[in-house]
Amino acid sequence: MEETHRTDSQPDASPAPPIGTDDDSERTLVVTATAYNSLADQTDSDPTTAAWGDSLAPGMKTIAVSPDLIPLGLDHKAPVEIDGLPGRYRVLDKMSSRWSKRIDIYMGNDRNAALEWGRREVRIRW
Repeated sequence: MEETHRTDSQPDASPAPPIGTDDDSERTLVVTATAYNSLADQTDSDPTTAAWGDSLAPGMKTIAVSPDLIPLGLDHKAPVEIDGLPGRYRVLDKMSSRWSKRIDIYMGNDRNAALEWGRREVRIRW
């Protein structure tokens, strides 16, 4: 049997780095996505101030993330793409620790848009 040797033209057989490493590769994850608004009955007495202190306003493309996603690189101001939605979103808010593997998409004051979105599984990239 003929012996073969790896050359630079052959693909690298090493596994992809796990999610949450410090390299520059794109990461993807399927999460549960819900939606929220800047309304006191959905947040607290200051519904336009996010958990990191950022001010929210209708029209902003921002999300809140469950705490387990933060160590994976979805921390404050991280850019995120959400399959099925145009553009890039920024992580500006955090969800309660009772949630995991979840994002909450900010929909300003449009309660109907949030209700129409509902809850669905989406792939995110960051």
